[in-house]
Amino acid sequence: MENQLLWHNFYQEINQPDEQIDLAKASLYYAQVEYPDLDVQKYLNVLDAIASEIKPQLPAKLYPLKVIQTINYHLFDCLKFQGNSQDYYNPDNSFLNRVIELKTGIPITLSVVYLAIAKRLDFPMVGIGMPGHFLIRPQFENAGIFVDAFNRGEILFKQDCQAKLNQIYQQAKLDPSLLIPVSNKHILARMLNNLKFIYLRQQNLDKALAIISGILNLFPENALEIRDRGLLYYQMNRWHEAVVDLEYFLKIFPDSKDAPTIKMLLEKMI
Repeated sequence: MENQLLWHNFYQEINQPDEQIDLAKASLYYAQVEYPDLDVQKYLNVLDAIASEIKPQLPAKLYPLKVIQTINYHLFDCLKFQGNSQDYYNPDNSFLNRVIELKTGIPITLSVVYLAIAKRLDFPMVGIGMPGHFLIRPQFENAGIFVDAFNRGEILFKQDCQAKLNQIYQQAKLDPSLLIPVSNKHILARMLNNLKFIYLRQQNLDKALAIISGILNLFPENALEIRDRGLLYYQMNRWHEAVVDLEYFLKIFPDSKDAPTIKMLLEKMI
C-alpha cells in the first residue's frame, strides 16, 4: 500500500494522453519514491528560471541551429551541465532532482532537462531512443540534425548517429526506425529501466522491485517486466506473489525461451 501511495503522483501524471504528459514533472514524481520529501515545484521553478535566462539571448528568427547553439552555450558553458562519464552508474544520474542539483547526468536525463528547457522556449523537440545512447532533435519536418545532450549538446547528422552506434555496438547497422521519435511514456520507461538494472547490479532487490512498479504503471501488460517482478518475488521468498506473476507471464507469453525455467520454478513453489 505504501509503495502505491509513493507512485500516486506519477500515476496521475502519466494517466493522460501522451502529448499532455509533462516529462520533467513525471520524472520528478518518480524521484519521490527515492526522495519522499522532494519538492517537485522547486525543481520545475529552476527549469523555468533557466529558460527565462536563455529567452533574451535567442535570435529574432528561431533558426534551429541558432536556437540549439544558444541553449548549448547557456546550459553547458554558463551553467556547466555535463555528462557524468566518471560515475555513470550512480543512481543519482537517473533522478532529475539530483541531475538539476549536481548539473551532471546520463544521456537520457540530460536530454529531459534539455527537452524541458526547449519546451519552455516554445522550441519543440523530441526524444530519439537510439540504443545505448539517447538523443534529441528539433520537432520539424526533415530537421536532419540531432543533439547529444551528454556531450555538451553536440550537433549530429545521420552519419554521426551511425558512428555513435558503432562506438557502442560494433558493426551495428543504423536502422531508420532507431531515429524515430519516441513517446513520453517510452522515455520514462527507459529512465526507469536504467535504474532497475543499476539496482539489480547492486543486489538492491527492494528498490528494483519498486522501479518495476513504476514501469508497469506505464505499460501494465509488459510481459518481461511481469516476469522480472515474479523472479524478484521468488528471490525474496514472496512465493505467492511470484506464482501470480509467473503464471500470468506464461499465459501472455507462452512461447518465451524462458518458459521451461519459469515452469520449473512454479513447480517448486506450488
